[in-house]
Amino acid sequence: MCGVIGVAAHEPVNQILYDGLTMLQHRGQDAAGIVTLQDGRLYLRKENGMVRDVFMNRHMMKLVGKFGIGHVRYPTAGTSSSAEAQPFYVNSPYGITLAHNGNLTNAESLAKSLYIEDRRHLNTDSDSEVLLNVLAHEMQNLVKPKQRLLIFLKQSRLYMVASKALMVWSL
Repeated sequence: MCGVIGVAAHEPVNQILYDGLTMLQHRGQDAAGIVTLQDGRLYLRKENGMVRDVFMNRHMMKLVGKFGIGHVRYPTAGTSSSAEAQPFYVNSPYGITLAHNGNLTNAESLAKSLYIEDRRHLNTDSDSEVLLNVLAHEMQNLVKPKQRLLIFLKQSRLYMVASKALMVWSL
């Protein structure tokens, strides 16, 4: 069980995301993370701990932008390592960030396929990192960049088994 929030606004979203994660804290106390987007650049802060402990004023000031994703984690898969705090980020193609709630029961076989087919190296045991890399792999193989995310989400039933919630931003 985790908590996921996404915000697109006409004003900075860092405080909105923080407040939302605070309200979702009951869904996960292991780790918290926020990523924001401004001028084609992603700004990320994530760490183990409660929302109030992960985000100090100095961190919040660096989370600039009018778009963002937040996540609080309760580990049901992988480990409690801070490396498994979300949102996850991958830079190819275009820069993609993902926050996910759910369990991929086929994560191990997907991870093996990613390595064999695309030589994608995974840094954690998190099924969410597997899902992000599946998304990146599929987006890389599609032709029209503006349609990539929509097409992937339509095809995602092929990959996601027992997944509950997903937030994705692509540059």
